[in-house]
Amino acid sequence: MSSTELPGVRAAAAAVAPTVSAVRVAEGERLRSVELPGLTLTLRSRPSRRPGLPPALFVHGLGGSSQNWTALMPLLEDVVDCEAVDLPGFGDSPPPDDGNYSVTGHARAVIRLLDAQEHGPVHLFGNSLGGAVATRVAAVRPDLVRTLTLVSPALPEIRVQRTAAPTALLALPGVASLFSRLTRDWSAEERTRGVMALCYGDPARVSETGFRDAVAEMERRLELPYFWDAMARTARGIVDAYTLGGQHGLWRQAERVLAPTQLVYGGRDQLVSFRMARRASAAFRDARLLTLPDAGHVAMMEYPEAVAQAFRELLDECGGS
Repeated sequence: MSSTELPGVRAAAAAVAPTVSAVRVAEGERLRSVELPGLTLTLRSRPSRRPGLPPALFVHGLGGSSQNWTALMPLLEDVVDCEAVDLPGFGDSPPPDDGNYSVTGHARAVIRLLDAQEHGPVHLFGNSLGGAVATRVAAVRPDLVRTLTLVSPALPEIRVQRTAAPTALLALPGVASLFSRLTRDWSAEERTRGVMALCYGDPARVSETGFRDAVAEMERRLELPYFWDAMARTARGIVDAYTLGGQHGLWRQAERVLAPTQLVYGGRDQLVSFRMARRASAAFRDARLLTLPDAGHVAMMEYPEAVAQAFRELLDECGGS
């Protein structure tokens, strides 16, 4: 494994990579690149306030990136050593060499990262797709996970909400390229407002600066030649994971999780139904539930203080480490 501070990473690859805008780095954050065989991952970190704090890893959802955790990480930097990963093909991480965007493929990437860094068990956070990935990691490699915090995890639903249907349609062959052509004239601002209307309980909570930063990130993503392919293949991976039964089913794996688990659900979530909170609470053997009636799909961005407080209480229950 090699780890290189950004920028200036992989000069040879840069010669053939598309020229895109630089990814945003908030004050106090650092980016670094971790290279593994067939896989390169970008990590966003906030140096902890004191040495020796237990590590925490944050995993984003479909179409997101490590930036989705920028509001939460500063609120926890006194209790954990925070690091958020860009999953393969998202954020600043290039596509995986094997083209595997399944939930299992993303989980394998996280496991390989944790094994390579040799940090010991981490406090693992996941949102949406990242929640499904984190659940799978915790089930198959309990030695890598101290606690599990899941924000609107993408666990299988029998009756998917109507507002979530367009995301599922991305999984169908040709739909992503068709949508790309049909929306070629949409501005980055229009696209960003659409995403926020879907993901936030109240988009008005987003500051003007936050909106502009999101627009800039949308513009950057649309410059990536693999953006729609990564979205479509990952959406297909989520749909496939929903159909798996037996020991590989996500609900069965949730039952196998040994780590103390904090669940966070938003009452206005248009992508993961609020009614799934009760089922998740019953599935995870050591679960606590935080419900936020006004939150949407990304509570860690909408109500980071509440999510941080819930994690602190979980940490206290576990002896502070």
